[in-house]
Amino acid sequence: MANTENVRVPAAVSGGTEPTAKKTTHPNLILAICCMSLLIVGMDVTIVNVALPAIQSNLHARFNQLQWILDAYTLVVASFLMLGGSMSDRFGRRRFFQIGLTIFTIGSLLCSRAATIEQLIGFRALQGFGASMLNPVALSIIAMAFPKPKDRAKAVGVWGAVAGVSLGVGPLIGGALTQTVGWRSIFWINVPVGIVAFVLAAIFVPESKAPRARRFDPVGQALVLIGLSALTWGVIEGPHSGWSSDRILGLFVTAAVSFVGFILYEPRRRDALLDLRFFRSAPFTSATMLALSAFSCFAGFLFLNALYLQQVRGLSAFRTGLFTLPLAVMMILCAPWSGRLVAARGTKPSLLMAGAGFVLATLILTNLGQTTHVGWLLLSYALFGIGLGMVNPAITNSAVAGMPLSQAGVAAAIASTSRQVGAALGVAVSGTVVAASRVHGTDFTTATHAIWWTMTAAGAAVLVLAFVSTSAWAHKTAESVKHLLEERHA
Repeated sequence: MANTENVRVPAAVSGGTEPTAKKTTHPNLILAICCMSLLIVGMDVTIVNVALPAIQSNLHARFNQLQWILDAYTLVVASFLMLGGSMSDRFGRRRFFQIGLTIFTIGSLLCSRAATIEQLIGFRALQGFGASMLNPVALSIIAMAFPKPKDRAKAVGVWGAVAGVSLGVGPLIGGALTQTVGWRSIFWINVPVGIVAFVLAAIFVPESKAPRARRFDPVGQALVLIGLSALTWGVIEGPHSGWSSDRILGLFVTAAVSFVGFILYEPRRRDALLDLRFFRSAPFTSATMLALSAFSCFAGFLFLNALYLQQVRGLSAFRTGLFTLPLAVMMILCAPWSGRLVAARGTKPSLLMAGAGFVLATLILTNLGQTTHVGWLLLSYALFGIGLGMVNPAITNSAVAGMPLSQAGVAAAIASTSRQVGAALGVAVSGTVVAASRVHGTDFTTATHAIWWTMTAAGAAVLVLAFVSTSAWAHKTAESVKHLLEERHA
C-alpha cells in the first residue's frame, strides 16, 4: 500500500550530505517529480482490484491466484522497504530513485504483456521491488529539498494529499480502462509517467547521501523475506492444498522459525534492520498494531468488494470504480483534517473517529446479501473512507512519538512496512476464508460475513488502542525508550 500519512519529517531525520549538483533547482519542482513516483505507485495498489474479474477470465486464473496478483506486490514492498531507504543513504538517493523508477516501469510494461497468470504474478513482484525503492527515497529527497521545518511540513502535506488522490482515483481509472481498452491498459499508464519522472530526476534532482549510512543486514533481510513469504503462501494455499498437508505445515514452520531467528539475531547487530527495542515503547507498538489492523481491513475490503460488485451484482468494471468514490472522497477529505487534528490535540480524537468509522462500515456488511440496498453499500464505503483517512496520520505520529530525532525516520519506515504487511495478510486471509467457505458450498456473500465480523473486531481494536497509546503509562514507556536509544547512539 502507498504511504498516505501526512507527517512532519524532522530536520535530523533525513541527515545527509549537501546536494552535489543542481543547487538552484526550485524545491517545488523536486516535490512534483517525487510526487509523480508516488502517484503511479499508489494508484497501482487500487487500480488492479477492479480489473481482477477481467484478469481471471482472460488468463483463466484460480481464486487463490487473484490473491497473489495483489500480494506478490505488497509482500515485496514490505520486505524491501527499509532496505531501500538505507541503501539510498549509502549509494545516493537520486541514483536509487532512478533505479526504482526503471524497475517499476519495466515491471509495469511486462505486466501488460503477461501471457499467463504465473508471469503476471512474477512481474507484479518485480513492480513491488521497484516500488520499495521509491517512496522512502522520495521522502528523503523532499527532506533535503526543504531544509526549513515549516516548508518541509507543507511539502509532506502535499505528498500525503497526492497519496490519497492516487489511492482514490485508482479504481475509477482502472474501471474505465478495463471496460474500454482492456485490463492490460491499467499497466500502460505507468510507463510514460515513469519515463518522464526518470528524465526530470536526472536533470533537476540533486544527488545526496547520508554522512553515515546503516550497514546492510543480509541475514535479517533474508529472514524477513522468507518469513513473510512462507506465512502468506501458507494462508493463501491452505484451502487448496489442505491445512494439514505437509506442504502447508512446512510453510508455517518455516515462517515461525524465520521470525524466531529474526528476534534472536537482530539484537546482536549494531546496525540492525529492525531495532527490537522500539517495541518497548507502547505508542510505537500501538502504531504497528494500528497499521496492521487498518491496512489488512483496507486491502481485504477492496479485494472482496471488487469481486462482489462485479461477480455478484453484475456491475461493469467502470461502475464498480464509481461505487468506491465515496470511500476515496472521504479519505481525501479526512486525511488532512486528521493531520491538523493530531498536531493540535494528539492522536486520540483521530483514532476514536477512525475506529468508529471502521466498526460502523463493517457492521453494515455483516448482513451483506445479493440484493443489499445500494444506499447501505455507499454508506459503508463512505464510513470506511472516514476510518482510513483519520487513522493514517495517527499511525505515523504514534510511531515517532518520543523517539529521538535520529531514529524518527526509521520508526516511520517501520510503520510504513507494517502497512504493507497488513495489506498482504488482509488479502490472504479474506480470500482464504471465502475460498474455504466455497469448498463447503457456501455462496460468496454469506462466506464474506466472517471477514466483516473480523474487520469489526479490528475496528474495535483501534478504539482500544486510542486509549492505550495515549495513556500516561504509554508516555512513560516512550520516554524510557528515547533515553535508551539516545545512550546507544551518543
